[in-house]
Amino acid sequence: MALQGGFIEHIRHLQSLEADAFEIRKKTDLHREMDGLILPGGESTTMGILLKESDMFDELKLKIDSGMPVFGTCAGLILLAHKIAGTEITYFASMDIVAKRNAYGRQLGSFYTEAELKGIGIIPMVFIRAPYIESAGESVEILSVVNDRIVAAREKNILVTSYHPELTSDNRVHQYFLKMIT
Repeated sequence: MALQGGFIEHIRHLQSLEADAFEIRKKTDLHREMDGLILPGGESTTMGILLKESDMFDELKLKIDSGMPVFGTCAGLILLAHKIAGTEITYFASMDIVAKRNAYGRQLGSFYTEAELKGIGIIPMVFIRAPYIESAGESVEILSVVNDRIVAAREKNILVTSYHPELTSDNRVHQYFLKMIT
């Protein structure tokens, strides 16, 4: 999804893994053949507005809810959450998680760490005004916890991280997503 946010870095990681990737900017782009979708970091409220204004929201929700693999990072996690703490507003609401928006504070609360991601190992994690997963339903697999907070999870066709794997040189999270597709 290339409406807003850090999408080009995701494309570069996919290309480094020899996967085809293209930008989705308008409704006609949804008619191209695609096997998966990445919802990048950025500003979730703006993304939600742009998805509705561009008339892409309903078609994307149908694709996600029908099983198309989707990977949401940071704002993408918020867009996919069934509930967002402190508000009644939701977007795709496709994953059984409660997201805590801006959970680490403002830009000054951004940080870097390395932690275990289930099935991959120790990876670098860049958190920028990041959310975290406050709670998760029984069908959600917790993939990573940092400082007692859930920062990565998977449910069926949906993978989410509250950090930005695309901002590191490590492409293993993107490789994990590609394996979900194949």
